[in-house]
Amino acid sequence: MNDQNYIPISCELHSQYELAIMHKNSLLLQWQDENSLSHEAKVTPLDVITCNRAEYLKVLDSEGKENLIRLDRISKMRIL
Repeated sequence: MNDQNYIPISCELHSQYELAIMHKNSLLLQWQDENSLSHEAKVTPLDVITCNRAEYLKVLDSEGKENLIRLDRISKMRIL
């Protein structure tokens, strides 16, 4: 995990992720990975974790695989 140039997200957005986790809501996310590739997927948020001074959303994808998405790389989030 690369924490280079991490930009903290707003407290309001952080709270939205936490509420989605608590209520077991699915999310539709758009984000860029560490290689600047764009992704869009429906995911189930599991937790928000901090690692190396960066925050990540731990998600379960449609194939049942766990992934980490750096919060400041998420460009769109919609609660489903």
